[in-house]
Amino acid sequence: MTKTELNRALQCATAAARAVGAILRRNLTAPKQVNDSAAHDVKLELDVRCQRLIERTLHRAFPDITLLGEEGEQRATHGPQRWVVDPIDGTVNFSHGIPHACICIALQERSRSQAAQLDQGYRTILGVVYDPFLDELWDALDGGPARLNGRRIRVSRARRLRDSVVAMGFGKNAQSVRKSLRLFSQLSVKAQKVRNMGVAGLAMVYVASGRFDAYIEQGISLWDVAAGGFILERAGGEYWRQPGEAPLTYRMIASNGHLRSPVQGLRP
Repeated sequence: MTKTELNRALQCATAAARAVGAILRRNLTAPKQVNDSAAHDVKLELDVRCQRLIERTLHRAFPDITLLGEEGEQRATHGPQRWVVDPIDGTVNFSHGIPHACICIALQERSRSQAAQLDQGYRTILGVVYDPFLDELWDALDGGPARLNGRRIRVSRARRLRDSVVAMGFGKNAQSVRKSLRLFSQLSVKAQKVRNMGVAGLAMVYVASGRFDAYIEQGISLWDVAAGGFILERAGGEYWRQPGEAPLTYRMIASNGHLRSPVQGLRP
């Protein structure tokens, strides 16, 4: 993809994210239609509607690029490029009227690099994360800086857990929750503060912006972190992960580049 095409892709992804953001703002306090509910998750009719809006917007500009979304594969996802989309990251927050959720859109391309093997042979070249409730939009392009509302951002300089604010997610199954609780117990003593905000995409870009120093998950999906992980790397941070049990899931430590070893030393 040329630089001109990549910039056009960024404009298109930004427009799609903002369009969905307008829907989320209008519906924050409105009754929600629940399509499915599990112990630690909920699926809304709005999830599907918003993903379809994103897909239409992206497909009009790039009809040959496939899409992989949280709400299911819309077409074959094995072409030279693919979009990776979470239309509402933080659906549980949103369903309860909590204004902390975001839209995540990443563009990936086929690659033979070792890192790409974690994502079925794809590497991310564009990331957009949009918080419609604070009107904050993070973006990054391959080879460029990470930005928040157009201004360049960098990760924090914290090197010790005791000086750090660490975000955590607790996963969606019993095993992930048990591991996360053991880790939470240790981090609560060793870190300055531990936070669980319930939105992976925002946690990633908060680390990229220096608001958090690290973010830890025992089980997270690609569409939750593809855009934010790329933005974090472009901000000078480290997006470390290992494959999980299910396809395109990971055990992950996102950080400013200094805190992975101290976290791994806790051994949940």
